Amino acid sequence: MRFRSTLMASSFAALLLAGPAMAQDGQTFPFPVGEDDRFSWSDLDAFNAMDLSGQTVTVLGPWLSPDQDFLNGMLNYFEAATGADVQYAGSDSFEQQIVIDIQAGSPPNIAVFPQPGLAADQASKGGLVPLGDETQQWVLDNYAAGQSWVDLGTYPDASGNKDFFGFFFKVDVKSLVWYVPENLEDDGYEVPTTMEGLIELSEQIVEDGGTPWCIGLGSGDATGWPATDWVEDIMLRTQPPEVYDGWVSNEIAFNDERIVGAIETFGSFAKNDDWVDGGRAAVGATDFRDSPSGLFEVPPRCYFHHQASFIPAFFPEGTELGVDADFFYFPPFESEDLGNPVLGAGTLWAITEDNEATRALIDYLKTPLANEVWMAQTGFLTPHKGVNTDAYANDTLRKQGEILLNATTFRFDGSDLMPGAVGAGSFWTGMVDFVGGASAQEVADSIQQSWDAIK
Repeated sequence: MRFRSTLMASSFAALLLAGPAMAQDGQTFPFPVGEDDRFSWSDLDAFNAMDLSGQTVTVLGPWLSPDQDFLNGMLNYFEAATGADVQYAGSDSFEQQIVIDIQAGSPPNIAVFPQPGLAADQASKGGLVPLGDETQQWVLDNYAAGQSWVDLGTYPDASGNKDFFGFFFKVDVKSLVWYVPENLEDDGYEVPTTMEGLIELSEQIVEDGGTPWCIGLGSGDATGWPATDWVEDIMLRTQPPEVYDGWVSNEIAFNDERIVGAIETFGSFAKNDDWVDGGRAAVGATDFRDSPSGLFEVPPRCYFHHQASFIPAFFPEGTELGVDADFFYFPPFESEDLGNPVLGAGTLWAITEDNEATRALIDYLKTPLANEVWMAQTGFLTPHKGVNTDAYANDTLRKQGEILLNATTFRFDGSDLMPGAVGAGSFWTGMVDFVGGASAQEVADSIQQSWDAIK
């Protein structure tokens, strides 16, 4: 089947334009081709000129439904245009399965890694195929904070030589502060655009008799992890990206004064009885899922809550985002002049078994259209500067997408990149100790000792 962005055979056009979900050869197309001007339909022309009939691209990734359905809907346009057969398999045991498949010599054509650490490990063992200079340059030119995305996808190969292996597609944002607009409006407060302004507003709220922050680190066996996001965000706002990278790899010691300073800055929020709902004693004891509830009390028990994009799942039932609750970008220190750093996560596509159709699929992911189709279905953010942001499914996603597009630096969640014994162990427990009374230096020393112990 071939798509034409401007002129299609009448019988084919009638099929495609029949409704919001169309079928041909068992495929489902989420949006009729050529009908919705939010989408860059002309991107299909180059793929319509390809004939990849008989070629198969196998893809293994972490997505199950509904994300798997959104993915397949996006891929179906590529299949219909080129004649290629893309077979996606989702697994909740992806991390184990991809290692087994590569070691057995039977990998898929593409592996979708949920974080860079495992991809880097497989690249170092010769399990990944370089994406090439052209794709690397494309990322530099077309992604906001392009150098960050190249850095995150570049790893040493089996010979120790660095190459570009990972193409990020589908990103999440963590650098968010949630609030109730009505609370700020009632008290005459405005959303700050600098960290200095956020600190000043927090002080003003206290002077006016309120409490600025709700912070909770509780999460069962994972208690402490929300504080690691705070420290990572602060690191990106007080230190250049290369210091953050050195910290994450432990080339810069965890107890370096710059990391200790970031922990202390977090403490200026979390260990200040006047700034936190329930005082510092409540920080370690409050479950992170319950923590934002204070935003919705009347009068509010707090005004701000720092958390990633998933937290609305724990807001009161019926909360309408953009009306009852909203968010703003966790702002940078104007005095540090470090631009607009963003902390987040994302999935990267890497070639594990090369062929012509696989390369064509990577090229398809570069198009605005591939991004826009998933953007419009929901649950998808992109740093692609060429997309039409009107395609986002709602205003909340659009605002988060704009944060990505305005980013000057993007870095992956640091604790997720550290060894498990640290990033999901001593870093978590160390933050609990910190809010419980230990000094930043004591905590940093202890975490560094735990890292030394596993080297």
